[in-house]
Amino acid sequence: MNKRYDLHRDKEPRTEEESRKLQVRTGVLVGIFGVILLAFLVVLYQTQIVHGQDYLASANYSLQELDTVDGVRGEILDRYGRVLVSNSVSYQVTLDTTLMGEQRNAILTQLLELCREQGVVWNDSLPVSDGPPWSYTRSEGVFSYTTQDEQGNETVRITNLGRLAQGRGWIDEAETTQVSAQALLEAMADTFGLEPGEDGSFNREDRQLMGVLYEIYLRTYEVVSTEYIFAEGVDITFISAAKEQALTGVQIETETARAYHTDSAAHVLGWTGSITGAMWPTYQELGYAMNATVGRDGVEAAFEEYLHGTSGRRRVETDENGKIVTQEWLEEPDPGDNVVLTLDAGLQAVTEEYLAEFIEGLENPAGGAAVVMDMTGGVLAMASYPTYDLGNFNYSELEADTQGRPLFNRATNGIYAPGSTFKMVTAVAGLASGVITSTSTVRCTGIYSYYGTNQACWIYPGNHGIENVTQAITDSCNIFFYDTSANLGIATLQDYARQFGLGEYTGIEISESPGRMAGPEVAEALGQTWYGGEVLSAAIGQSLSQFTPLQLCNYIATLVNGGNHYQAHLLKQVKSSDYSQVVYEYEPELLNTIDIDQSALDAVLGGMYDLSQTASMARYFAGLPVSVGCKTGTAEVAGREATATFVCFAPYEDPQVAIALVAEQGASGGSLAEVAAGILAQYFSTESSQSAPVRENTLIR
Repeated sequence: MNKRYDLHRDKEPRTEEESRKLQVRTGVLVGIFGVILLAFLVVLYQTQIVHGQDYLASANYSLQELDTVDGVRGEILDRYGRVLVSNSVSYQVTLDTTLMGEQRNAILTQLLELCREQGVVWNDSLPVSDGPPWSYTRSEGVFSYTTQDEQGNETVRITNLGRLAQGRGWIDEAETTQVSAQALLEAMADTFGLEPGEDGSFNREDRQLMGVLYEIYLRTYEVVSTEYIFAEGVDITFISAAKEQALTGVQIETETARAYHTDSAAHVLGWTGSITGAMWPTYQELGYAMNATVGRDGVEAAFEEYLHGTSGRRRVETDENGKIVTQEWLEEPDPGDNVVLTLDAGLQAVTEEYLAEFIEGLENPAGGAAVVMDMTGGVLAMASYPTYDLGNFNYSELEADTQGRPLFNRATNGIYAPGSTFKMVTAVAGLASGVITSTSTVRCTGIYSYYGTNQACWIYPGNHGIENVTQAITDSCNIFFYDTSANLGIATLQDYARQFGLGEYTGIEISESPGRMAGPEVAEALGQTWYGGEVLSAAIGQSLSQFTPLQLCNYIATLVNGGNHYQAHLLKQVKSSDYSQVVYEYEPELLNTIDIDQSALDAVLGGMYDLSQTASMARYFAGLPVSVGCKTGTAEVAGREATATFVCFAPYEDPQVAIALVAEQGASGGSLAEVAAGILAQYFSTESSQSAPVRENTLIR
């Protein structure tokens, strides 16, 4: 018994010790659990309370992508540093209908209502009146229109509306002229999911909504590849109101738009626009963004590589409504360089003013062009009439004007028979080849017989009597040049025309036509037969010869500078974006030199000077501070009124400037002398002398 009792007493102390250990362990575990629980509560608090909104926004991010962003476009200046085109920053409204879903029409209706309240004008090119009774806003070219080139060839083109209407079944292709505006709207409404009123009619708000949906559908079905900008230049009041309504898919973006500081030179400066589908592969290789703005015409297109700058990249995150939440620049874009042109802004404005005034004063106003050039091919002014306003540019409306064709640059792409302004080419060819000398004479009887046919002088039934080359140019005697060309032959005449750049590309940086010099090859290409006697007509600027006003001007500059034929150009220099460096300086490019001795040249130019002193011309040039040499031309065009041409240069003793003028249906070339005199008065006036404005950080030259 005692032994067993002792054993129980030995075990009891060990149980108490273990109990104490168990309590310690339990306390530790409870403490650890408490710490973990506390930590969890802290994290939960941070997540839900402190950073709850951040994580909620993060959860709503629907897209993260890299954007290519273009640099600010470079400026365009005239030869004296006057800014012609710069940039302005404004806000524009774009639409992403993929985010709108079934609420698209409702959201757009809200947006249009807001625009009406705020007085915001949106882009709508649907050619249907803004209110009932419904009618087309133009009488021609709603679904298709016919264009005609200089040779009278007609081409039928389908308008954007015509392509979409045929593709969506709104019109019958064979009955486009019979579709009323009411019927068109009914068909469009059915496609767009719009219901007419109880009486089956539409109101103004319905029409406005259809106009926006029309723009969207043009791009949805790739009729138009440019981005739809709903509204441009919206103010902060509109932006605030739009954000308050939180319209899904309606995006406010900053835009850098071209700002124009001149009303002139539209055809030279050209316009900018979005990249089309056909253009995209080229610009994609150059690293452009798909929605980049690029030069589409004129110097904007010609000098794109300088003006565009370097694109940058940014990472953009957007929320479920398509709105940008955050953005991070990975590589910032660099602005483009600034292009300095050979143009004189003051002379350009005066040239356009005089040309427009002359053409609008004609009995049947049509079109015309003027080019002013220095002696090394630099274009000082270039005008085409009718023109357009770059500050209020609407391509669709301008393109639809098939009669006036305001987008067509007649100065570089219009081709015209030169008439008697060509006679100096015939004279130089005869003198240089030895067929005639400066003292050779021809008796003008009013009629010239050649190849069994009789060709009349313009003065017939009168005559000029005995004429040398100087007198023949002054009097524009056809007989003298008939006789000269009969001995020259068409091949020699063609050769000298080519040396003067007639019927050839001038090398100007913007779009141009090569024109054509009459001859057997041209006749064959036109499906006509060339007869040997046609050399007579070619010698006086008729037959099949057609040249651009730019070619005529360059030809006169080549003639009066001694025979040095330079490439025509608009670029003077390129300066860095901050104007601190000259990136590129244009050097005149001599294409060829015509071999003609001074005495022969004096004989030709003397005839042009004497013409300026005749009673019909002197009244225009008498008030100028310089002497002038000139030549008139009147080209007969089958089925049309005569085309008037006029060329001149000044000063006669030391030529600085050449001018070429053309007026379609313009009666006679002599009537253009007043335009030339006004241009010369501006050029040689003290007011036209300019010095380039000095900019900060600009090199002084």
